[in-house]
Amino acid sequence: MTNNPGSAKRKICVVITARPSYSRIKTALKAIQDHPELELQLVVAASALLDRYGSAVNYIEADGFEIAAKVFNILEGENLTAAAKTTGIGILELSTVFDNLSPDIVVTVADRFETMATAISASYMNIPLAHIQGGEVTGNIDEKVRHAITKLADYHLVASEGAKERVLKLGENPDFVINTGCPSIDIAAEVAASPEFNFNPLTKYGGVGANVDFNGKYIVVMQHPVTNEYAQSRSHIEETLAAVNELKVPTFWFWPNVDAGSDGTSKGIRSFREKYGPEHIHFFKNMEPADFLRLLINSSCLIGNSSVGIRECAYLGVPVVNIGSRQNRRDRGNNVLDVSYGREEIKSAITQWLDAPRPEPSMVYGGGDAGKKIANLLNQFPLTFHKTIAY
Repeated sequence: MTNNPGSAKRKICVVITARPSYSRIKTALKAIQDHPELELQLVVAASALLDRYGSAVNYIEADGFEIAAKVFNILEGENLTAAAKTTGIGILELSTVFDNLSPDIVVTVADRFETMATAISASYMNIPLAHIQGGEVTGNIDEKVRHAITKLADYHLVASEGAKERVLKLGENPDFVINTGCPSIDIAAEVAASPEFNFNPLTKYGGVGANVDFNGKYIVVMQHPVTNEYAQSRSHIEETLAAVNELKVPTFWFWPNVDAGSDGTSKGIRSFREKYGPEHIHFFKNMEPADFLRLLINSSCLIGNSSVGIRECAYLGVPVVNIGSRQNRRDRGNNVLDVSYGREEIKSAITQWLDAPRPEPSMVYGGGDAGKKIANLLNQFPLTFHKTIAY
């Protein structure tokens, strides 16, 4: 069912809470914005607004998106208590935002703790809720959040066939469970079609550290704390730092997300940088999504535990050394070597990829047209906010 000709546009409120969420949804935002029967209401919240986590809001505005509301709800502390309280503040603030905007559908993205606030607020306000990237499994607190949002959501726009099967097993209506692929693959497809460097990462993004040569072999590191292992976050990152330092390969290193344990990860990086002053590592807070993928496709491999290694790198055929438990059981291509937190195992896996041919690209997360699919579905779904379990 679509809107009647001449009727008011259907208002789609999308909440972005962190820098990864923006890359996951950017092409869908553009498709919603361009759709003749939809009105985009973009809300930016939580760490997406903070400079210390890369100021994703600046890239959002630079891409031409008008922001309907900003929600400052991050509570400092970077521990489990702060995460829980941040979620509570988010419910309070987002409820006011939704009351003011009166959206027809609210869209929440993925599985970060802040997204739970979006889902709870919309559900209690009887606003239909669409969840993007439900049904995936990882083995940490994000999985609880993800599956809880599935039960709160009315529409499920999943990124893989495995995810679709899990959402259906949770009892959701098959009419509203659609495998659209992941919108981040849309950007990856554009980069894959023209992979050459068209920017200088050092001059465009600054950062700190050595003047790393990006024209030869180099690696990229992005490692986040694991929420159910947050007390070990510093020791985890120190093992990765030691492995990379011993290899002396030119390296671009990215700051972690705001999660319980990110303070330990950040302190480990700062301490290492001050103690060793590595001449082969450059550190960044953030990059525009397309630039980051261009950096990845030209790299020798990605090291860490970011989902970009599982999603976009699969499509791009970028080798990945996936460390620890953060991406456990997530659907993946053949581009991933899984290792524990030990420096010798990490170093061995990096060396293996440096000497190996690049893996074949995989379309496990779609083929590059998810954004338009999502916009069309948001226009077609009947507006409903009540579910039963009698499917």
